[in-house]
Amino acid sequence: MMGLTMCEGKFVGRDEIALVPTPTATASWKPVPHCEVIDAVTDVVKAHNWQILDEQYGLARDGQRMFGFMRINKTHSPEWSRCIGIRNSHDQSIAVGLAAGLCVKVCSNLMLGGSMVLKRRHTSRIELNGLVLEAVEELETEFLTLETVAEDLKCLYVREDAARIAIVKAAEAGAVNSSDILPIFREFKEPQHEEFAEPTRWSLLNAFTENAKKYSPARADVCYRGLTRLFGLDGQPPTLWK
Repeated sequence: MMGLTMCEGKFVGRDEIALVPTPTATASWKPVPHCEVIDAVTDVVKAHNWQILDEQYGLARDGQRMFGFMRINKTHSPEWSRCIGIRNSHDQSIAVGLAAGLCVKVCSNLMLGGSMVLKRRHTSRIELNGLVLEAVEELETEFLTLETVAEDLKCLYVREDAARIAIVKAAEAGAVNSSDILPIFREFKEPQHEEFAEPTRWSLLNAFTENAKKYSPARADVCYRGLTRLFGLDGQPPTLWK
């Protein structure tokens, strides 16, 4: 199973998500039920003839925020599966959004890259279906970018002193907690999986995502978005090595 282990908030199935009440709409705000977002993505994934290999969902803030991941069978590498990150809120804190991701097969570490697409704070179900279809089409480009960057990271070596500095920078940027600096560095030096024994940026990224497994869905969302920019997973120059 991909993703995270829970230290706050809770992981749930689709049935429990369907029980989360949706706030009453107003003239200026029309909240989207969490289950409708998931159903809309599922419909589009099936329309593309993709298989959902597994999925994981989490709720935070008493059900006000939903985060999820669908791992799908379409991929261009035996090293990872493609996945779609999903998020939604009932408290206007975040817009409904989708993101391209990779789930590394050897360790189930999740990487979300690029930017959230869709990003609508209120819409009708009919509009949602069309928006999700457009968003998934846009994610195809995001997948290719993410996979290209991942291949590049495997070729770039990192010295221990540079890794230390990078981890501290990530903590300063808020991508990880300061208390996680040493655990991430230890994972980089002595990885749990031999596939990351080479001291590369790829291995360092996986040390970060291994650590992120203990985060709540909301904290993990912040972490992944931070790592996206730091490592250049969006195809832009990385900021971690400046």
